Amino acid sequence: MNIQWRNQVVLLTGATGGIGNSIVHKFVSLNGNVLATGTNLKKLDYLKKSYPSIKTKSCDISQHDNLENFIEEVNSEMTKIDILINNAGITIDNLTIRMKHEEWQKVIDINLTSTFLMSKSAIKKMLKNKSGKIVNITSVVGHTGNLGQVNYTASKSGIIAMSKSLALEYAKKNIYINCI
Repeated sequence: MNIQWRNQVVLLTGATGGIGNSIVHKFVSLNGNVLATGTNLKKLDYLKKSYPSIKTKSCDISQHDNLENFIEEVNSEMTKIDILINNAGITIDNLTIRMKHEEWQKVIDINLTSTFLMSKSAIKKMLKNKSGKIVNITSVVGHTGNLGQVNYTASKSGIIAMSKSLALEYAKKNIYINCI
């Protein structure tokens, strides 16, 4: 299969971490039109200097009330969103009996709820374009569990189940949702 990436607009969250950097590198090598996001401005600047063809934009996905507007801005600036890669996420590890409610909630809010809200907003744009792809980055611990990561594993397991449901809802509309 020969996929043409040159005119494909890729919106990537969490671009400043290790996985994000690798994703940017791969899409740039395929001539993708990348908009990389994150919260660390120094790392975003470094990414822009390393890959002059990409665009960067600060986005704090924990600010849920701003995510729909952010998708609107990106869609206007880039003229479309072909691919959304929900890569941003956090860990706050602790044993269950020591985990504070805030530690649980922050990981769930950033990893799972933000992925849902970004996907929901992007799907609206993709429906208008009659196509799109969403890739949600998850983890093997979403299947296996992990010591001291009850919040993280719950969020990643939720992303897996959510991705399956979204895929069922939108495949007939030429919008394909997967998780890796």
